[in-house]
Amino acid sequence: MLHREDRSGTAIVRLDHGKVHALDIELLRALKNTLAEIEDDADVRAVVLTGTGTAFSAGVDLFRIVDGGPDYVDEFVPLLVETFLSLFRLPLPVVAAINGHAIAGGCMLAACCDLRIMAEGPGSIGVPELRVGVPFPLAAMEILRFATPEAHLQELVYLGRSYHPQEAQHRGLVDEVVDSSKLLDRALEIAARLASEPSARFRITKRQLRAPTLERIERDSAAADRAVLGAWKDAATITAITQYVEELKKRRDA
Repeated sequence: MLHREDRSGTAIVRLDHGKVHALDIELLRALKNTLAEIEDDADVRAVVLTGTGTAFSAGVDLFRIVDGGPDYVDEFVPLLVETFLSLFRLPLPVVAAINGHAIAGGCMLAACCDLRIMAEGPGSIGVPELRVGVPFPLAAMEILRFATPEAHLQELVYLGRSYHPQEAQHRGLVDEVVDSSKLLDRALEIAARLASEPSARFRITKRQLRAPTLERIERDSAAADRAVLGAWKDAATITAITQYVEELKKRRDA
């Protein structure tokens, strides 16, 4: 489901769950637990998050949303938010090594990281939630607002396009684009550079940068996410997701 490998004080966390590492309850639990273990590990000074094969993560497993119904959604959406926040709050340097497609929730995982390095090639990144038919939980929207330039935020959210690496860098979704053969080494290099700062100094600085975002999430998420959860379970939303899933099946089987 995911693999952890430690190299010279950096924990490499690799998503490996199905073909595209879609986010379901099991993967989210595994990632959240791994992040907690890393935070408690005094030997780890930085983290690199990456995927396997041609995908970083294709986002939420919509097939499970449709098949699981309201009970699954009631468990999944809060866990999704908790996992995003666990990654966003992690006091260590975290670098995303985006090895391929990072769509919707996959893009959000990358946005939670401190810096994002993407491999050249056919991979794309974006947040098509509105095109799929689901609203963002407040935490996801606030993290995306933190991680991307204001000038491009509405385009990213409203149009829901997915961008190839150079387009994504232009819009601030990623910080650097490198040859795929150099992706992991470059991510490890940047992680080591960030970890070379005294850990207490880095933790304080990261907390200062992210405090306003976390304060808004803590203040407003309870009320906002009641509406979000209701919308995810709404009949019109399930119909929209089902139609999107059927289109995915047709493309997959073509």
